[in-house]
Amino acid sequence: MAAFIHLSTFTKYIFPFGNFIFPMLLWFLNKEKHPFVDNNGKQALNFQISLLLYGFILGIIIIPVVLMAGWEFAELTNFWQYNGHNLDLNLSSIPSLGINIAILGIIVVLGVVLALVDILCTILATLRSNEGIEYKYPLSISFLK
Repeated sequence: MAAFIHLSTFTKYIFPFGNFIFPMLLWFLNKEKHPFVDNNGKQALNFQISLLLYGFILGIIIIPVVLMAGWEFAELTNFWQYNGHNLDLNLSSIPSLGINIAILGIIVVLGVVLALVDILCTILATLRSNEGIEYKYPLSISFLK
């Protein structure tokens, strides 16, 4: 049952918030019967809540960066202004556009790493709990004790 709790977090790819609903349901129905299942249910839910929090933080950070990069890109497209027969090129804000694009890249990479950590740790937790071994997720905040 503990392995199914961890495995049920993958239902988020089928149902919205399935990574919370299904593990919580399995945990609530079986936590009184087995302390091992109780601990694994808490571990799985704590990890999913932690991932949601980390994703939310990345989302909060990415919003102003995307807005700034979009604004600067719009300015960049207006740099070429037609003045009679001359084209005037103003390169003053191109470096800050590059910085924002670099920050966007870092945030995207962090998001991909977070998704990979989710998948790999969930598989590892499922295998360990199936063997009867306690598994502690990395980067997990203990919301449920």
